Amino acid sequence: MASSKSFFMKQALMRKVLISTIPITIGAIYLFGLRTIPLMITSIVAAVATEYLFRRKDGKPVSEASIVSAVLFTLALPVATPYWVAAVGMIFGVVFAKEVFGGYGRNVFNPALAGRTFLYVSFPGYLTNKWNLPAEGFPGGFGRFITPSIDTVSGSTPLGLVATSEGPEVMELVIGNVSGSLGETSIVLILLSAIYLLVTKTADWKLMVAPLLGFVVFNSLFYFAGIEGVPQPFFGLISGSIIFLAVFFVTEPVTAPKTTEAKWIYGFLIGMITVIIRTFGIFIAGGMFAVLIMNSFVPILDEAVKEIKRRKKDISNEKGETPA
Repeated sequence: MASSKSFFMKQALMRKVLISTIPITIGAIYLFGLRTIPLMITSIVAAVATEYLFRRKDGKPVSEASIVSAVLFTLALPVATPYWVAAVGMIFGVVFAKEVFGGYGRNVFNPALAGRTFLYVSFPGYLTNKWNLPAEGFPGGFGRFITPSIDTVSGSTPLGLVATSEGPEVMELVIGNVSGSLGETSIVLILLSAIYLLVTKTADWKLMVAPLLGFVVFNSLFYFAGIEGVPQPFFGLISGSIIFLAVFFVTEPVTAPKTTEAKWIYGFLIGMITVIIRTFGIFIAGGMFAVLIMNSFVPILDEAVKEIKRRKKDISNEKGETPA
């Protein structure tokens, strides 16, 4: 069994990601109430305990990445999600998206997204029509355990109202004064976190920009083609979870490509697939499916880029040229 001093693996990069989520977590508490805290603690305990069960037999420490996964997983949930549902989702994510591949550093899929997707498919009622109103004024959600619920269906979220006249104003979306998942509503707080990740060189800007570029390009193509239900590009960009996904999930170092060209292709296709699923699929939250789909293609993308470079180098050598 690992000693108390080495219970967690030292991961400076993961600590920086945790720091970047602090503004969003505080904003989530303000918007939706103090229930955010026990919900997040439940996810963290489930993630750490599950990974510990796999690590204890060989005496290895638990990765700090498990805490990061749990925090991001919680921020992708509605505040009213039952504790047991959050625990089940986090356990599923750790076991089937990380441990079955050999643990941290070997996983193909993002554990937090895998857990969230599992809940979205298995317990859709909790993640699609159990929304709460955002708090307003001082002290906001800091003065209550949970904000009032909305007695309606999934269309109550900003993304569900994009094609109606009831949709929120742009400033409401930028500030986050709308119903939705805990950490996905405030664009300004997500961008603040993104700036920190970029300044500290914790995340690759290419992996942030590429999915947003792919999203805007295909959303614009569909919108100007007159396809029904497709929102105006800028509104579509800020009304869903694509920015949150781009900042925290697409940039996840273990599951993302390593070569520059593959990063651009990977991210662009995530943005493209998100728009396609939103427009033609039955699941309105297409971004999480897009990331998981592209996670499976990462090894192929990296190998393809390396192979193309090798062939170009061989051709240059055969011609007696000096490769650039």
